[in-house]
Amino acid sequence: MDRENSQIFSKTEKMKMLYEAKAEDVEFSAAEADLEDIEAQARALEADKRQLHEIMKKV
Repeated sequence: MDRENSQIFSKTEKMKMLYEAKAEDVEFSAAEADLEDIEAQARALEADKRQLHEIMKKV
């Protein structure tokens, strides 16, 4: 992405792009989560950050 054509997106716009790119329907219950569930959720959040970074590079 070159600086001349780059845009600055708001957090809301970035989240919309992430949600559009992420196609999943998963329910999560914090009350019933075990350590593995919590670790998986943390890994998923990190993956979301990486995916959003890739989306931003393409825009």
